[in-house]
Amino acid sequence: MDKVLICGLGAVGLTFAVKFREKCDLRILVDEERLERYKKNKPTLNGKAQEFEYVLPSNNTFTPVSFTPVSFTPDLIIIATKAQGLESAIKNIKNFIGKNTIILSLLNGISSEEKIKAVYPEAVVLKSYFIGHSAVREGNSVTQDGVGEIVAEKNPRVIEIFKRCGINYSCPDDIDYAMWLKFTMNVFSNQTSAILNMTFGELKRNRTFIEFAKKLINEVRLIAEKKGVNNLDNLEADALHALSLMCDEGKTSMHQDILAGRSTEVDIFAGEIIRLGKEFKIPTPYNQVLYDLIKVKEEDNEHRIHTC
Repeated sequence: MDKVLICGLGAVGLTFAVKFREKCDLRILVDEERLERYKKNKPTLNGKAQEFEYVLPSNNTFTPVSFTPVSFTPDLIIIATKAQGLESAIKNIKNFIGKNTIILSLLNGISSEEKIKAVYPEAVVLKSYFIGHSAVREGNSVTQDGVGEIVAEKNPRVIEIFKRCGINYSCPDDIDYAMWLKFTMNVFSNQTSAILNMTFGELKRNRTFIEFAKKLINEVRLIAEKKGVNNLDNLEADALHALSLMCDEGKTSMHQDILAGRSTEVDIFAGEIIRLGKEFKIPTPYNQVLYDLIKVKEEDNEHRIHTC
C-alpha cells in the first residue's frame, strides 16, 4: 500500500496529509474552484504553507470490467470532509476506486460508511473516525497540536501504512461501541458548546451542564440499544471520561463553526438522533431542543452574512 488519496483538507485532512506525504505517493482530490483557491492561498498547518499534488474528479477513468486505470489508482482513500461535503466526496471519488482500494471515512456521525457502501458496494469501507484535541481552522489555515489518532477496524494493510507514516491509530475490539461513544460525545459536547459558547474546560467544570449531558447521553444510549450496539452500561461514564481528557481551552468544531458563521453538522448529530428516535418510537426531547436552537443560530449567522 503506497498510493493515498485524501478528500478534504480541513483540520483532520490537512493534519494527516502532511504525514502521508513524507512516506507515500499522495494526491489531494479537489474540485476546480478549490484548486484555484489553493493555488492563490496555500493550505497552512501551524503557520507553515503546505505543497501538495492535486487531482480533479475527472482526472481518472476506468474500464468498467477490468478496472484498468488510466492514471492514479489509490490503495487508500481517506474522506475527511465535513458532513455537508460527504455527498460531493462520494461522487468525486468514483473514478479513483480500484478493485483493491480501501476507503476510510473520518467524518463525525454514524452513517457515512453506510452511505458510501450504498454507492460502492464492491468497495472495502472500514468503520473509522478521528479523535483528538480540537484544531482551530480559519480559512485554509489550521492550527493543531498533533494530539489525536485514527480509530478504525482492524486491517493489516492499513495498519502497515499507518505505522510507516507515523500515524497514531488504534483498532478497538468493538468498533461499533467505539463509534457510538465518539458519536455520544459529539452529541452532548459539540451541540451544547455551540449554543452556550463554552470551551471544553468550561463545560467540564459546570455541574449543571454535566447533569444535562447525562440526559442527552441517555437518549443516545436508548437508540444505540435498538441499533444492536453492545456493552452500553458504561456509555455515560466513558463519554464523560472522554470529555475530561480534552484540553480546557479547546473549542468543539461546531462551536468554531457557529463563531465563524459556517453551517454546522447538527443534522448528523441531533438530526440523526431525532430521525432514529421516530423510527424506534423513542422520545428525544433534549436533542430536539438542541436541534432547534442550533438552527436558530445558523439562521441568525446567515442573516448577518447577507446584511453585512
